[in-house]
This record gives sequence, structure tokens and C-alpha cells, in this order.
Amino acid sequence: MWGQKLPKRYVIVLLTFICTCVCYIERVGFSIAYTFAADAAGVNQSSKGMILSTFYYGYACSQVPGGWAAQKIGGRRVLLLSFVLWSLTCALVPLDPNRVTVLVIARLLVGVAQGFIFPSIHTVLAQWVPPHERSRSVSLTTSGMYLGAAVGMLVLPSLVKFRGPQSIFLAEATLGAMWALLWYKYASDPPRAEHPKATAAGFGESLLPMRGSEKLKVENGGHSHTVRSAQIPWKRIILSLPVWAIVVNNFTFHYALYVLMNWLPTYFEQGLQLSLQKMGSSKMMPYLNMFVFSNIGGVIADHLITARILSVTKTRKVLNTVGFVVASFALMALPLFRTSGGAVFCSSVALGFLALGRAGFAVNHMDVAPRYAGIVMGVSNTAGTLAGIVGVDLTGRLLEAAKTAHLDLSSPESWRAVFFIPGLLCFFSSFVFILFSTGERIFD
Repeated sequence: MWGQKLPKRYVIVLLTFICTCVCYIERVGFSIAYTFAADAAGVNQSSKGMILSTFYYGYACSQVPGGWAAQKIGGRRVLLLSFVLWSLTCALVPLDPNRVTVLVIARLLVGVAQGFIFPSIHTVLAQWVPPHERSRSVSLTTSGMYLGAAVGMLVLPSLVKFRGPQSIFLAEATLGAMWALLWYKYASDPPRAEHPKATAAGFGESLLPMRGSEKLKVENGGHSHTVRSAQIPWKRIILSLPVWAIVVNNFTFHYALYVLMNWLPTYFEQGLQLSLQKMGSSKMMPYLNMFVFSNIGGVIADHLITARILSVTKTRKVLNTVGFVVASFALMALPLFRTSGGAVFCSSVALGFLALGRAGFAVNHMDVAPRYAGIVMGVSNTAGTLAGIVGVDLTGRLLEAAKTAHLDLSSPESWRAVFFIPGLLCFFSSFVFILFSTGERIFD
């Protein structure tokens, strides 16, 4: 019923929101289940970091191919295939810390499958969402990541306790299959007459995949225009400074996010000597804060633009700068707090304002290149994925080095570098975005 009553683009946005929610339940779920199983098996911190970062190697490999595939055959189809692949992998692979090869292959497969998701989502949203709704649509979609992480942190530790770590994999596979069925039933490409001014506005039917020889006539203001599918301007994309501003900020955002997502359970358990099961709902607050601030950022951005208070360029720069600078201070202050309340508050501020910053750099993909939003997203998300590889693995090495230097993991000195690095990156990235970003469309 809801698929018939709501405008179709709202249905699409809602489904992509649920999509990102399920994806991040999976990511948080693996870190919780594997941390539990690895600690029980006596796996050291460096080896844990290696396994946790394996996902991002596969994820990095499929970002640009994901954007290309979405551009050529449509984001709707690519999304469905990716969900089916990672859900099957979760359902079929056992969680055994001693079977390292099996775990590595499984995490690579899940990473490859999920790497197609965000470029495909940006392609779908560029087709369906008009420019004045982009900030809040992208913010709502991406806020699903944080709601998923919050739900995962709240529910999954108890599931591990009562049903064992393998139960998380089965629950995630079930959620993935259920979403795939919803997407198959309700998602579609925009009909050719859905947006009669699509070409001028930079969204809709003119962005649908077309064969090289295919022509499409679009009625626009009483005139007929012929639109041809163009070759992807790879060189211009790679050499564009506004694209690099997005790339740098995507790297920093995901460095901070993935370090906290993968290592917060360890920080709470070993750094602060707290039990995740006994922390109650407080452990989900950092991600719930991201969910709230992501949507606040989208609403503020669209209001500033539609009310003509600020230009698109200034709106993106202001929100990006405020988000990243506040997050920087919070990250560097995090190891100073030695209570659960202080640590939860500080990590909530850091992640919340990072999410606010997404109304700057993340929506900027569709500002500068609506036709190639999936491609640009693939390029920038590759950088974000490399941040996951570097940050998650480096954190394990830093903690192992601290233990080698006879520092206990409950000591704040063991964690200072872990949080100081993303704090400094936030300062640097906000400066790059101020200098080089634009809200103008630079790719036709």
C-alpha cells in the first residue's frame, strides 16, 4: 500500500535508506561477532586488525566498477545483485577465528558485493531526485548507515550472548534477503515522462543508461532536444580539483568512521574495562547521533539553498567545515574521558558532526556531476575505502605496539594516537574543501 500511495521518488529514497541501514547492521555485526570470537580464541590485536580490514580491500576493488556498472546497466539492477551476493555469503560462511583463509575470502566477497551499493544508490538518486530535494534525500539515505550501526550496537551484543556469534551472520543474511525482495517488488527506473524538464534540471530520464547509438527526445519548454549517451570523461574527473576536494573529505570521514566502528567495541571492553552487554542503550548513542545530525544537515542545507540564504557552494563549505572542525576537537579529546558517559558523549559529538559534514562533501557528488554521480561516488568512495584499510589495520598495529612498549590497553596513552590521527585529518580536509570545492555543475 505504501508503495502505491507515496510518490515514487519517496519510495525509492525510503528503500535506499533501508538499504544502507541493513548494510551497516552487517558491518557492525561482523566487528561485534568477530571481536567476541577472536578474544575467546586468544587472537592478538594486530591479527584482529588484519581480519577487520579485509572487508575494505574487497570494498575498494568494486567502487569504480560499481559506478561504471550502474552507469551502464542501471543502479537498480546492480543494487539487487549486490545484496543477493553478500547475503548468500553471510548465510553460508562459518565464523571461526582459526580458519583465517575462509574468513579472509568471505570478507573479501562481502566487501566486493557491498562496494557496488553506494555508487548505485547515487546513480538511482540522481535519476529520481530533483536538485532542490537532493540534500535531504542523500542525508536521509546515508543516515540509514548510522541507524543501522546504532541498532546493531544495541541488539547484536545480546544476540551474541544468548545465541552465539554465528547467529549474527544468519540474522544479517535474512535482513539482506528481505530487503532484496522489497527492492525487486517496488523499485523501478523513472518513466520517460516522469520529469519533463529532466535535461535542464540535471536529473531524471536524461540520466538513464542508454546504448551508444540510442537517441532520446525530451520535451523541454516546448522544444525538442536530442540527448546522446556520452563517453565517461575519466580524465576530467580524475584531474578535477573539486572532485579531489570530495575525495579527500570522503577519505577522512571514513577513516574516522571505520576506526570508531571497528574499534569502539574494543575501546569500551579493554580501554575502559566496560562490558558491552552491561552498557545498555548508551553504546548506540554515537550512531544514533549520526542518524539525527545527518538529517539535520540535509534539512538545513536544502533550506539555505531554496530560501537563497546561501549559494550551493557556500552551503556545502559551511556545513562541511563546521562538521569536520567540531569532530576534530571531539576525536582528539576522546581518550581523555575515562568514564562510559564521557566516552559515549565525546564519540557521539565526533560522529554526529561528521554526519553533519556529509551535507557538504557527500551531496557534492550530485552538484558537480549529476549525470556521472555514480562514477564520481565510486572514485571518492574508493578513497574512503582505502581509509578503512589503512585506519583499521593501523589501529591494530598501534595498539599492539603499545602493548610491546609495556603499556596496558586500559591506559589512555595506548589510545591517544588512535584518535589523534583522524582528528588532524579532519582539520586538513576541511581546509582542502574550503579551497577547492564548488557547488556548480562542472560535468555535462
